[in-house]
Amino acid sequence: MLFDSSIRKELARSFGATLVVLVTVVMTMMLIRTLGQASRGNVNPSDVVLIMGFTVVGQLPTILSLSLFIAIVGSLSRMYRDSEMVIWFASGRGLASLLRPLLRFAWPVMLVIGVLALGVWPWANQQIQALKTQYEQRSDVDRIAPGQFQESANGTRVFFIDKDSPDERSASNVFIAASDPGKESVTSARSARVEIQAGERVAYLFHGARMETTQDTPGLRLSEFEEYSTRVGKASQATEGELAAKARPTLALLQSPDPEHLAELGWRLGLALGSFNFVLLGLTVASVNPRAGRSSSLVFALFSFIVYYNLMTLGQSWIAMGRIGLLPFMALLHGGVLVGTLGALAVRHNRWSPRMLWARPGIREAE
Repeated sequence: MLFDSSIRKELARSFGATLVVLVTVVMTMMLIRTLGQASRGNVNPSDVVLIMGFTVVGQLPTILSLSLFIAIVGSLSRMYRDSEMVIWFASGRGLASLLRPLLRFAWPVMLVIGVLALGVWPWANQQIQALKTQYEQRSDVDRIAPGQFQESANGTRVFFIDKDSPDERSASNVFIAASDPGKESVTSARSARVEIQAGERVAYLFHGARMETTQDTPGLRLSEFEEYSTRVGKASQATEGELAAKARPTLALLQSPDPEHLAELGWRLGLALGSFNFVLLGLTVASVNPRAGRSSSLVFALFSFIVYYNLMTLGQSWIAMGRIGLLPFMALLHGGVLVGTLGALAVRHNRWSPRMLWARPGIREAE
């Protein structure tokens, strides 16, 4: 049908434009957020772009749902404003007849949202967590930034090396301040080299001095050395720790009765189910009120989207705390929205009014 193909083309144009804008905005926000994490030392500065990319990929289900919702509401509101809906209604078709072309356009997007939510979302979070864990588990030597004082992982040492270092395993003008139980020491050297021996990192300091104080013995102990060696940690190894709930595969969440895992499963299923509800909701709320302005329906749609996702987040926390089960919450929120939207769509499709619903049968027959 010509009308169906035209509305799908308009939806495709609106969806594409909205998707590009939202992805650009989210990428900018994630870049600022990731740069902030890198400045605080939570992520490797060289992995900023990679972490930002994984984060944006993980947020794609929400971005696609919002783009689809805005495209439906914006396109239908434009049709109301240009009186195209009047022609549609005058041809004997109701509002519910638009559901078929909308679903024909939206089902590939909903399928992608389901795949992203159930498969790509945990994979992206797993990659981000692996990068952060690898950076956090780096040795004390890996933490050292030339020209900056850097604290060790356990907080017992402070390192400083000169900016003019010959290579990654060598350094010049080294300063190490250590605070051990009952003993404090300050070591300085003109040069240093790091070697790996028996799976441990050993730092060799050359041409330096060491000052040491102990709580039991008064005074200061000063010694000079031509060569001094100290263990600075084990060689860097990627250890696989316990995965967070958002990084676990969906099949693993299905097999786990833990409330936190059920909460994450509910969130992923909610992303997929919510996209279908947004198609129905967009068809229901799309309208134009000349007194309220052209963008009134779009503002209401954005408000509905925010409320819906906030309720999903609230339900996720309730499931994790054990206040409500997964199935009751899914039925209450997503099922309730589905039933309420279908009811509102039936009212608009049949053009029911409160007067018609509450009028007595005899009065209706007389009319």
